[in-house]
Order: sequence, then C-alpha cells, then structure tokens
Amino acid sequence: MATLADRVYDNGLTVLDTEANRVDICSAEPTTYAAATSTNTLGNTTSISISAPTDGDTSGRKVTLSAVTGASVTGTGTATHFAITDTSNSRLLATGSLSSSQAVTSGNTFSLTAVDIEIPDPA
Repeated sequence: MATLADRVYDNGLTVLDTEANRVDICSAEPTTYAAATSTNTLGNTTSISISAPTDGDTSGRKVTLSAVTGASVTGTGTATHFAITDTSNSRLLATGSLSSSQAVTSGNTFSLTAVDIEIPDPA
C-alpha cells in the first residue's frame, strides 16, 4: 500500500492557505482563471479565510474555507459552483459544487457555508 507523509499533502494545500485571496460564485464550473473571475462569475469577495492544513475528516489532510457572508452579487443568474483563485498570479486554485444551486440577482449579497477541501490518503 502506498503512503504519503502529511508534509506532502500540506505543501499542496498550503497554496490555498497562503495564496488564495478571492472566492467567486459561478454559473458553471470554471476550468480557467478567466472563467472563474469573468466569464462564469455571478459574485465574489476578497474577504476570505482559509485554514492551515489539518487532518482530514476520514483520511488525508484538509483546509477549510471559512463561511462567507455579505459578499457582493455582480450578475444575475443561477450559481451552481464556487471557485477559489489567486488574483496576484491569475491562478484558478480550486472549484466545487455548491450544496444547492441558488438564483442570485445583481446588487444583492450572497453567503457560503464553510467548505472543506480535502486530499484523501492513497488507497
């Protein structure tokens, strides 16, 4: 059975902790930085906090994006995904599905519950 030390996981996840500075809600799952921050974005905030790596819920390691409240909606549509980016280096770092899609209207605000991003141990 293959194993990886926590340090290997942590160095990958630390990028989220140290470089991520924006989260967007998106109308589709973005595959590029431009899609996350312009093509598919319906709103965003740069007031985010991501934890340092810790033990995963079942195995491996994880970081947690803290809950977001009062973030600006900048477009009208249905938000289905979130995207975490590094705006300093124009990098898409992580995406995921929202727990449920949400219709949003430009000018309003949005909230997200805390989100875990986890790398499981190898099988």
